[in-house]
Amino acid sequence: MIEPRWRQMIAGLACMAAISSPQYVWTLFTPALRADFGVGAAALQVAFSLLIILQTLFSPIQGWIARHVPPRNLIMAGIVLTGLSWVAAAQAHSLAMLYLTYGVVGGIGTGTVYVGVVSLLMQWFPERRGMAAGAAAAGYGMGAMLTTFPISHMLAGSGWRGTMTAFGALIAVVGILAAWFLRAPDARPDTAGDAGGYSTAVVVKTPVFWVMFFMMATMATSGLMVTSQLAQIAGDFKVAHLTVAGLAALPLAMTLDRIANGVTRPLFGWISDLVGRERTMALAFTLEAVALGCWLALAHHPVAFVLLSGVVFLGWGEIFSLFPATLTDIFGPRDASRNYGVLYIAQGVGAVFGGPLAAWLHQASGAWFPVFACAIGGDLLTALLAIAVLRPMRCRFARRRDGQAPGTP
Repeated sequence: MIEPRWRQMIAGLACMAAISSPQYVWTLFTPALRADFGVGAAALQVAFSLLIILQTLFSPIQGWIARHVPPRNLIMAGIVLTGLSWVAAAQAHSLAMLYLTYGVVGGIGTGTVYVGVVSLLMQWFPERRGMAAGAAAAGYGMGAMLTTFPISHMLAGSGWRGTMTAFGALIAVVGILAAWFLRAPDARPDTAGDAGGYSTAVVVKTPVFWVMFFMMATMATSGLMVTSQLAQIAGDFKVAHLTVAGLAALPLAMTLDRIANGVTRPLFGWISDLVGRERTMALAFTLEAVALGCWLALAHHPVAFVLLSGVVFLGWGEIFSLFPATLTDIFGPRDASRNYGVLYIAQGVGAVFGGPLAAWLHQASGAWFPVFACAIGGDLLTALLAIAVLRPMRCRFARRRDGQAPGTP
């Protein structure tokens, strides 16, 4: 018999997998969308940035709603919006309508599900928050590997409009079925005393929170640059139509990326539970910087392109387990949903720099080197901040916290 909390884990992962495609297969649609709308990469990437920005901008509100609405109802509503966004986007005949449907509606829908599931699973696993947040994020990171090849094949036969319509309906059906099994945990004697902590109003006034916000935004920039522009990078390095082991290099790279992006979240969450959050951050962020440098140097080789893109995601995706776990470690579970909702806005900032601004920099320079150089520099800076700034700040805050009543500034 499966324990109730592990049943919740399975249902939560299924919900996350259902709504992951809008972010992680976007790059497959970009060549057809550019041709259909007759626009450049920078203008088109605004739709992707809006998806991430709206996903994050409303997350504090969604975190507040999560305290007053049953998680199943909230997450179901987000899943319906996500599926509807693809069905509606398939009818778009202008960039403005694409921005509204794919970007705005899709962002609100996916953000509702994401924040709801992460918060719910951390409630079910209060003693293993790193693992719980990582596992929830893994469902989101890995889910699109189930749709990458099917969407790639359907795009070739049915075009982007038919593909979005079919998979939008599939998102809604699968997600609603999974969300039906979700519920909040009952209060338990062994966790009743773990309900303390700081309100969001207090959290946003602390310097340690804004250090984390800057770090997460910087790391999100590099990861979202690769996520949103992988097809463009593959095309520029002339590997998009090559094959590796009989499979097209681009969808194969995307599938491997989803696996790495999923595995890294619970893996590094678990490691951080053992050796500490900041040490794990420094290791993972440095790994991504090294992988980006090697990828840039060897991207014209299809095998290297596929394998190194996976290593890049192995070093990036763990931000979605390390940051929420660290945040709850510092400020407690009292307002964890809203606290993470505010921190999650950092990904929206990263979407602007990693989406249209990265595309513009590539267009202006005519090369990927400046874009990758900025991403690598940001990764190394954030790895240094984890050890040299975040760790001592967190220790000082903990000492002050222990000397005063939680919830006071």
